[in-house]
Amino acid sequence: MTLVGSLGAQVHQFLDFCRIEKGLSPNSVSSYSLDLERYAAFHGGLEISVPSAVSDVQRYIDELYKNGMSARSVARHLTTLRNFFRFLQRERTIEENPTELLTAPSTGRALPKYLNATEIQKLIDAPDPAKPAGLRDRAMLQLLYASGLRVSELCSLELSDLNLAMGFVRVTGKGNKQRLVPMGQSAIAAIELYTGSGRPGILKGRASRYLFVTPRGSKMTRQGFWKLLAGHGKAAGVFHNLSPHVLRHTFATHLLEGGADLRSVQTMLGHASIGTTQIYTHVARRRLRAVVDQHHPRA
Repeated sequence: MTLVGSLGAQVHQFLDFCRIEKGLSPNSVSSYSLDLERYAAFHGGLEISVPSAVSDVQRYIDELYKNGMSARSVARHLTTLRNFFRFLQRERTIEENPTELLTAPSTGRALPKYLNATEIQKLIDAPDPAKPAGLRDRAMLQLLYASGLRVSELCSLELSDLNLAMGFVRVTGKGNKQRLVPMGQSAIAAIELYTGSGRPGILKGRASRYLFVTPRGSKMTRQGFWKLLAGHGKAAGVFHNLSPHVLRHTFATHLLEGGADLRSVQTMLGHASIGTTQIYTHVARRRLRAVVDQHHPRA
């Protein structure tokens, strides 16, 4: 099997296919792009005309392990390559897919990290409410904990997505799928305070359709939110490696601890499959154990 022409051109065609025909999110396309750039660099450049068989891809996977990449990241790289070579098959650029006989590494499934009630309250209280940016950050943290949004969904929210009177926010998730997610009174109050005084103080007369903004009038970026979250986490004394996904896990875990069912949590998180939500079954098992201990006559 031989790749014909420029690998770089084929990568660009694949990314266009993902973006236009498959409708993947910019984050997914960016992830594919970075993985394929690394694969191209493994060959010493974007031009490739040598036979590329199973052993070639296997050497690349072995190289990733040698560089200290985790099994989960290696599995993601292999998925990227599978999709890329399937696209080349579809375009009849190649006849065989060199990844079909390769087995993805076993990644296991780590239990999600989450905050307890005291930790999440300390984190929410960390931003300074006397500053416009502090009101924004507090509103973002309140909303993230109240709704379990992905950080990309949070940063992309527009003013028109809010329905504070009904207590809902309209979210556009993966694959441009929309869902309505309820908000609690604490999140609504924080957003009202932010939109009433914090947001105008940040924009200083500039116009923006986005809910969470920077002084330049642009929307808050994922990287920007990661940075401010790390700062507030440090100020609150919350554990190391705090990430937006930890707040998403905290939302789901606290819901289940309060008695919510997995299907409801699946809907609010925007998971396409219940299998993804089942990572939280450790909470359901723990609650079941508590019920047995409390109510069974011979517990």
